[in-house]
Amino acid sequence: MIDVPQIIDLAPARTTAVVHVCCPREELSCTMCRGVRELLDRIKAQGAQAMGPLFTHHLRRPTDSFDCEVGVVVDHPVRPAGHVYPGQWPAMRMARTLYRGHYEDLPKAWADLRAWIAAQGLASTGEQWECYITGPEIGSDASAWRTELYLPLSGERA
Repeated sequence: MIDVPQIIDLAPARTTAVVHVCCPREELSCTMCRGVRELLDRIKAQGAQAMGPLFTHHLRRPTDSFDCEVGVVVDHPVRPAGHVYPGQWPAMRMARTLYRGHYEDLPKAWADLRAWIAAQGLASTGEQWECYITGPEIGSDASAWRTELYLPLSGERA
């Protein structure tokens, strides 16, 4: 399900453009699609360029609802416009892994990553980040979909 996790230091901080998404689980797909469309349209209108894949920054662990930012790293800061606002992926120490498969199975992948962190005696901050390297845009074979999972680490031991 997931590759062997690694502890990495992400630096420097990355300039992002984001849309805040807060919705029930069953509305996530439609809400994210609208947010992504607006995000990409607004950064293009401001002359900014995406510098990598789309990501989500979950402000809390998903339950029956989601509270996250959908964003993209950009080549220069954007101005607030509509639902889009400037953001940052801060420099941080984190656990990283690559998940291969359908989005429906992401909760199991996250559980596996959390279990690995606990086995290392580490603790996460509670935030989580997902980078969508490849997904449905390349076809319906979910075994080809790749999502990077990142859990920022706290300075405390578990």
